[in-house]
Amino acid sequence: MKEFKGNVLFLDRSDINTDEIIPAKYLTEIEKSAMKQHLLEDLKLEGFNPDIDIKDKAIIVTQENFGCGSSREHAPWALEENGINVVIAPGFARIFRQNMFNCGMLAIELSQDRINSIFSVFGKSDVQISVDVERSEIMIQTKDQTKKIEFKISEFDKTLIQTGGWVEYADMHY
Repeated sequence: MKEFKGNVLFLDRSDINTDEIIPAKYLTEIEKSAMKQHLLEDLKLEGFNPDIDIKDKAIIVTQENFGCGSSREHAPWALEENGINVVIAPGFARIFRQNMFNCGMLAIELSQDRINSIFSVFGKSDVQISVDVERSEIMIQTKDQTKKIEFKISEFDKTLIQTGGWVEYADMHY
């Protein structure tokens, strides 16, 4: 099972699409690792610099409809190649969300009010998050405060996470 903890990258924008996550011109790459340096390079967000802001981040907290646009596995792969195994948002594009779970990664949905609160309280801080998949809990920590948030995940998605993704699950069961 992947590790679900680390420093947080806050992306306060809705509708971040798969072309912004990994531009289509890199989809011909043979190795996943070739996508690493291009993660979010086309994202338009005031004050965001992918060359600086992605480094040492393991979790993204963002807004509604993350992963919209073209359906492709490359978007989760590019995140994974950069050590990002968790995205937390009010909602995801359906195919992107399932591709995350299929890759053994977490796409955690929280209410818009909860996401707004996280941005308001923690969005300007150095923040670490750890996710306990078994308990369906998120622990948000700064040097000054800690907050625990519960989330919901289906039993099947939890199983995909625990086995490492769809391929690993299929190897075990078919």
